[in-house]
Amino acid sequence: HSNLLAQFKKKKYFCGDFSILIRLKTIFNVIIMSNIRFDALKMAWEHKPVVFNAPTEKASVIFAQNVFTREKMKEYIAGDILSELFELMDNEKTLSRDIANSVAIGMKKWAMEQGATHYTHWFQPLTGGTAEKHDAFFDFDSEGKPMENFSGSVLYQQEPDASSFPSGGIRNTFEARGYSAWDPSSPAFVIGDRLCIPTIFVAYTGEALDYKTPLLRSISAVNKAAVVVANYFDRNVKRVTTYLGWEQEYFLVDESLFAARPDLVMTGRTLMGHYSSKNQQLDDHYFGIIPERVLAFMTELEVEAQKLGIPVKTRHNEVAPNQFELAPIYEEANLGSDHNQLLMSLMEQVARHHHFRVLLHEKPYGGVNGSGKHCNWSLGTNTGVNLFAPGKNQYQNLQFVTFLVNVLKAVQRHNALLKASIASATNAHRLGANEAPPAIISVFLGSQLTEALNQIKNADVDKGIIINAKKEMKLGVGNIPEILLDNTDRNRTSPFAFTGNRFEFRAVGSSANCAAAVLALNSAVAEQLNLFREEVDGLIEHGKAKEKALFSVIKRYISECEAIRFDGNGYSEEWKEEASKRGLDCETSVPLIIDKYLADSAVKMFGSTKVLSLAELQSRCEVKWENYSLKLQIESRVLGDLVINHVLPAAKRYQTLLLEKVAHTKQVFAIEEATELNKQDCLLIRRIESHASAIIAGVDKMTQLRITANHIDNQRERAIAFHDTIVPIMADIRKHVDELEMWIDDQLWTLPKYRELLFIR
Repeated sequence: HSNLLAQFKKKKYFCGDFSILIRLKTIFNVIIMSNIRFDALKMAWEHKPVVFNAPTEKASVIFAQNVFTREKMKEYIAGDILSELFELMDNEKTLSRDIANSVAIGMKKWAMEQGATHYTHWFQPLTGGTAEKHDAFFDFDSEGKPMENFSGSVLYQQEPDASSFPSGGIRNTFEARGYSAWDPSSPAFVIGDRLCIPTIFVAYTGEALDYKTPLLRSISAVNKAAVVVANYFDRNVKRVTTYLGWEQEYFLVDESLFAARPDLVMTGRTLMGHYSSKNQQLDDHYFGIIPERVLAFMTELEVEAQKLGIPVKTRHNEVAPNQFELAPIYEEANLGSDHNQLLMSLMEQVARHHHFRVLLHEKPYGGVNGSGKHCNWSLGTNTGVNLFAPGKNQYQNLQFVTFLVNVLKAVQRHNALLKASIASATNAHRLGANEAPPAIISVFLGSQLTEALNQIKNADVDKGIIINAKKEMKLGVGNIPEILLDNTDRNRTSPFAFTGNRFEFRAVGSSANCAAAVLALNSAVAEQLNLFREEVDGLIEHGKAKEKALFSVIKRYISECEAIRFDGNGYSEEWKEEASKRGLDCETSVPLIIDKYLADSAVKMFGSTKVLSLAELQSRCEVKWENYSLKLQIESRVLGDLVINHVLPAAKRYQTLLLEKVAHTKQVFAIEEATELNKQDCLLIRRIESHASAIIAGVDKMTQLRITANHIDNQRERAIAFHDTIVPIMADIRKHVDELEMWIDDQLWTLPKYRELLFIR
């Protein structure tokens, strides 16, 4: 712009009037407005990898150094108390306050040695995140002298204000009392200057206000149900543990570019943005060399995670540019769920050290792969047997088929509920697009296992079943194909796939709390195993041999759950039609999907397993509907603001420059020649005006529809209104904005573009 000013002073472009002053002022304004974006780009390019001095110790040495593990408990807690504590941790016994007092003394001593000055009950409210209120160890003794104090009573339970957390009507705003209570099965840990104690969070009246409480109930329910069924095969089974292995996908974006995109800051996703010419179509990012700056972030994240006892194992580039994945070694489900919540918080903290922001939204960018959180789920016995792995003898193989088929039956019965457990306003953008599974729950088994089940289905029950070792299954009608570990391919379009020795629930969203999906799955399987046991016991009581009774019920189940088995392309339109014919739930509206929590089958299932009461289910639906509406309310407001403050001003500025060019052309050239020279500019002016007019009309309509929806008192009806009216018009506004981005001068566009957001390292 200084060059233009110098030329103006020399009157190089002086045309006999002062219109050049107006043009120069416009150019200066453009430069000022564009500085936001270009300064952000400059900062992004200048960011270098942050030097992180990783500990010289091996991961096995630093692992869980900030966790109050069982080994540390042995150092800080008396032996008699310790044995009682381990007993209640392992066998779901009630914690006494006497034990809590003794544990608190040792826990405080250990935490203060780690530098802790405060303690907090760390819980997981229905916001989907975590919550904590810090209290200092500082106190006064009976004589008024200052001291550090931490009693068993505050370890055991606290009373955080429950009024401002989502409760779905269980608690009135003026009724603030809620309780957080220690969960001994998940170890305490230290972060910075605070001791974090994992807890449940319940209302004064006892209903769960969190994710952990029903998850623990579901783990207990599936344990009790599975032990009884496992005892058909091995009387030594006393406990069945639920295991969870999550795979966390996420995007990284440079913090300066993040700050220049208000939609990313306030909603976690880009509400507009034309697709980059190059994105993921070359498949050159997946499993590629990790960029140096990203690797520095990953290294620090792994070290900090290991210190907190999170057994991180795998890291790699994901499919989309600037998308990555992290996965741990499998853990007990409650602990694994806690660790995932903790990791998501940790990721955001560490990312800032490296001038990044983490995007956990399921679809932060249109046109590229979204992010999920694949939840690998399995059951294991205290005898060391994975119930979803073929065994070493005939009973273990029969056991494998028994539990496999019961899971199929459970998913068949509650496929709509399982979809509701992963449904959200954010995950709705991901399901069915770019490698995400479709919004229809089905189970992938693979051709070999499918054939094995089909042969069992067609076998003669009266001839009995003989299952030999791991390599061969024999029925009375020939040989079943070998059932070996990892005998199936992977189906990227399956939301619930069997992958050799576990089930992979692939439809869970990247920002979700794992517990929501796992507790629904646990409850469905627990109910199904209970029904299975009743049927088998009934046949045995009527004189049928145990193996034949088992085989008879399994054979029928295989036929009954055929509809849920699908090994084909879940993206195809043919599958959507076929799924509907099979009776599977094909609903795509999130507010209507949430209804399935209150279906008679779901209420009965959660009630029989004692995981969630009717009141708790109703409250969760209210929270989900409200959350859906609020997210869309925020997104529509942000979209309107961006259009008014960024998009339309840029369009009008460019349009003004074009109009000035047309006017000056007419002054210099003859009318016929000027008309010909201005033809393309005039077309572009009209095109900009067309899109701008459509955007203005769309924003006005969206605002009125939002006002109408906001005045609906019923949460469900409000959510439906937002889905049916706001979502389509936001998509239409985006279409016009993205077109304008392609036609407006790049120098005038103030928001970082996809090619900049996705390819800055």
